[in-house]
Amino acid sequence: MPDDGLGAPAPGGVSAREAGSTEGTAPDAWPTAPGSAEPSSGTGAPLLPHEENARWEQRMREVTAGFVDQPRAAVEEADRAVEEIAARFTEAVTRRRRTLRMSWEDTDERGSAAESDTEQLRLALRDYRDLAERLLRG
Repeated sequence: MPDDGLGAPAPGGVSAREAGSTEGTAPDAWPTAPGSAEPSSGTGAPLLPHEENARWEQRMREVTAGFVDQPRAAVEEADRAVEEIAARFTEAVTRRRRTLRMSWEDTDERGSAAESDTEQLRLALRDYRDLAERLLRG
């Protein structure tokens, strides 16, 4: 499934990972479907877009540079920035979980065969594992 820029797949699409990209392949790969050449889940896309990360990094450089002239104001601004960054990550993770949940919760409603249901659940579990690894490893 294509990423929505926050590491969340767009419903119904195919991710670069599923399309055959081997970048970031983990050595302890999840099992694949019989006959599948699918790579492991790897580390996945960042939760926040690159451009947003660059803006936050620039903001923190500016805050750090202001420390010499106004130490207290710089620390207060750093506190606000980290609070905002944490909120953005919380939003991104919530959105990612919602997308993942949609990928497996409605499999019964689609009337698909048990084999494809199991495959969809396997893909969902792999993506949950990927998300957890990204959160734990920073």
